[in-house]
Amino acid sequence: MRLSQYLLPTVKETPADAEIASHQLMLRAGMIRRIAAGIYTYLPFGLRAVRKVEQIVREEMDRAGALELLMPMVIPAELWQESGRWQQYGRELLRLKDRKDAEFCLGPTHEEVITDVVRGTVKSYRQLPLNLYQIQGKFRDEIRPRFGLMRGREFIMKDAYSFDLDSAGADSAYERMYLAYQRIFKRCGLQFRAVEADTGNIGGSSSHEFMVLAASGEDAIVSCDSCDYAANVEKAQVRLPAGPRPAATQALELVATPGRKTVEEVAAFLGIELWRLVKTLLLQTDSGERLAVLLRGDHSLNTIKLCRLLGCQQVQLLDEAEVQQLSGAPAGFAGPLGLACRIIADRELSLLADFVVGANQADHHYRGVNLERDLQIGEFADLRQAQAGDGCPRCAGHLQAWRGIEVGHVFKLGTKYSEALGATVLNAEGREEPLVMGCYGIGIGRTVASAIEQNHDENGIIFPMPIAPYQVLIVLLNPKEDAAREAAQQLYDQLLQAGVEVLFDDRDERPGSKFKDADLLGIPLRVTVGGRSLKEGVIEVQARADGQQWRLTQAETADWLCCQVRQALAES
Repeated sequence: MRLSQYLLPTVKETPADAEIASHQLMLRAGMIRRIAAGIYTYLPFGLRAVRKVEQIVREEMDRAGALELLMPMVIPAELWQESGRWQQYGRELLRLKDRKDAEFCLGPTHEEVITDVVRGTVKSYRQLPLNLYQIQGKFRDEIRPRFGLMRGREFIMKDAYSFDLDSAGADSAYERMYLAYQRIFKRCGLQFRAVEADTGNIGGSSSHEFMVLAASGEDAIVSCDSCDYAANVEKAQVRLPAGPRPAATQALELVATPGRKTVEEVAAFLGIELWRLVKTLLLQTDSGERLAVLLRGDHSLNTIKLCRLLGCQQVQLLDEAEVQQLSGAPAGFAGPLGLACRIIADRELSLLADFVVGANQADHHYRGVNLERDLQIGEFADLRQAQAGDGCPRCAGHLQAWRGIEVGHVFKLGTKYSEALGATVLNAEGREEPLVMGCYGIGIGRTVASAIEQNHDENGIIFPMPIAPYQVLIVLLNPKEDAAREAAQQLYDQLLQAGVEVLFDDRDERPGSKFKDADLLGIPLRVTVGGRSLKEGVIEVQARADGQQWRLTQAETADWLCCQVRQALAES
């Protein structure tokens, strides 16, 4: 493809509304254009990268035994009502009516549709196992779309769904998809972690997220420095410190803490370590239940763990008036002694002695608090958020903290949707059994954006070879020089004939402008053809990733480039 005939509107200045590198660079490199909040057009250069990821995904899904189909994006409400998600999903589900006033939604995910397809076509265990996938546009009406393709409202996704007769078969399907995902993201040239995750709105018994490691990642993840344990902090467990609880050495004492409300202020005022102060969080569930959660002062509450324990959808902190009503004290001075509500303590409090809590009096705390003697807590649970330095729950190692961008998610759905929609088959004994399902998603555009987050410098994008829109960029310095133009054209023709994807910058522009665009676009190999170097009998080649340069003869350049491309693809 010749750049003089290409739609590639590169921009020098960083767009004001682009907050992260991938969004900035995809706009500047002419890959995408915004149509509305969270909705983008993929321009030719960007679409090529998207198609590269799609092809890798297709190859690995086919290799894993999945079959491709295509489902509608517009879904009748009846299917979502059958599953119960019509009421549960929230405002992210864009609902609409047709001219007959029939209700529909734009599909953010397709569990209901695929279950309906299978319940109407699969009747016997002999038709199992089955794994069906699609690559399709989806829509979620994000309340705050941002970061370009990272959190858009319309997006391209690969979603697959497995169907098995029993849990053993479903576990096997899950393992095949897990391994396929590892191959996909490795082939895309990404550094990633597969982490244990919460199942969220999709539901199911367990799941893993595939996270691309990047400083701009919205998700916090932890992984062990000694074993392969990794988890999203929403799901991560920690090893309980060893050893018995120390004996009580202090008497219970009411102490004045005037104006000190935060744990940091109270700890500093009393001259104690932060972990010796226990904070009392007063909360209310979505069903209206009020409760107190006790945590060490240096720990944070994991609301997902708490909701899972309580069997609720969400919890929220009481406001100042509600805190005063329940505890008798202003916010910042609530404590568990004499508190008339359900109290749940994080399990690490079972190892504390002589700690500090709020006194349920303004400007006062209790010091020297001890379990059993001063507090009778009936419930201990893992309620805190994991952090760097915590003990690994699987081995003697310790957790490290990372930022990650979720690009893939695999779920064990079980029979949630098959039971709700009546998707059953006859087993070998002739009895009806609900299908056991799995669900497996990959954000295609998000994967491209994540690759840019992980691979860029101050000059622009650095594409990994497998997903680069083009593999080689030929820069013709001066199209008016006959010898240079002929040499560049000959190399272009040779590379095309050899199957190399090449972009030919034949524009009549200044060399400096061409080099800046070359750095911005991030094509892995740049070939510079100019009259001066040709007089010396060489053509210059430079790698975008590390700047390494080579001077090659005109006769050997095409074969050398072909070998470099093949080697890079083979190593991915």
